[in-house]
Amino acid sequence: MFKAGTYKNHHYKKEYQYESFSPSLINKKFEWSDKKITVSLEEAIKLLGELNSHSNLIPDIKFFIKMHVAKEATSSSKIEGTKTEIDETVMPKEKIAAEKRDDWEEVHNYIEAMWYTVETLKKLPLCIRLIKDAHKILLSGVRGQEKQPGNIRKSQNWIGGSNLKDAFFVPPHHEELPTLLSDLEHFWHNETLNIPVLIKTALTHYQFETIHPFLDGNGRMGRLLISLQLINHNILSLPMLYISDFFEKHRSSYYDSLNMVRTSNDIEQWIKFFLTAITETSKKGIITFKSISELRKRYEEIIAGLGRRRKIGKKLLFFLFSNPTIDVRTVSNELNIAFNTSNSIIQEFAKKDIITPKTTHSRNRSYVMKEYLDLFKK
Repeated sequence: MFKAGTYKNHHYKKEYQYESFSPSLINKKFEWSDKKITVSLEEAIKLLGELNSHSNLIPDIKFFIKMHVAKEATSSSKIEGTKTEIDETVMPKEKIAAEKRDDWEEVHNYIEAMWYTVETLKKLPLCIRLIKDAHKILLSGVRGQEKQPGNIRKSQNWIGGSNLKDAFFVPPHHEELPTLLSDLEHFWHNETLNIPVLIKTALTHYQFETIHPFLDGNGRMGRLLISLQLINHNILSLPMLYISDFFEKHRSSYYDSLNMVRTSNDIEQWIKFFLTAITETSKKGIITFKSISELRKRYEEIIAGLGRRRKIGKKLLFFLFSNPTIDVRTVSNELNIAFNTSNSIIQEFAKKDIITPKTTHSRNRSYVMKEYLDLFKK
């Protein structure tokens, strides 16, 4: 039977005492009794395989993955309270209203941290060092930057409430973190346990969120870690699973399910919730990829009729799949073409309804590939 951990008493400034939760070590064998988990696991793996197949079926897949990462970053950050929407995430910073730029920067830090870790995994195994480096990027120059980015906390933190006394949850004392994190890292690489990757990933997310190793940014790092584990085990070749979208839409159930493990040792209900999230997100991702393929085919047929502008049109189309919000100057710089040429091809795209004006003023007007962006807003 899974034993989540125990509560420990601490004295704080001799004024009052509080209880922190000390999770059990996780690097050990794990078996489940609920047969629904086995069935859900089979379906989740099958759908992840189908989702990943699109990385081989779609030419130039990296043009399209950028939007999947943007979607994941937007949803994960929204869980923590940011107000940025996906259409704002893909806009350049200078076009974001001043009062929204802090949120925008937090989302883009998440995107940068994701790409950094994915690239680093090619030369460094998944480890706490990599998580710390990603955390440093995550909190660089944004709210929380004063909370020791990239460093494991050396003081007590808490979740909910205004202090340790009325907190909703108090993670383990900081003196326990070296042992807990070392145990978690060994768990990632212990192949003798014979635990399926998705079960390991579910257990990891629960354990990481319970440990809460940083002073800030733990939720985002824990969700980013899900993609890293799937990529590390070659289940996904790229970060195409935006699982935070499911967590954000079922936020209360997400938090309740994690907390239920600590209060009743019921890890199996969390695993079932996690596998449902994987399954539903994979289904959604597959539909999105199929819709992208259909949209791309239709747009390429339109561009084929552009005559001598066909070559530039194709370059612009691929740029739009990575950056669905554009303006004349940006296209001129990115495609290395004259300003007038950029304006001309953009107007041609607008006439063909590939893009539509986003702003009404004519000076440096923005355009958006709305049909494409809408695929990530459903």
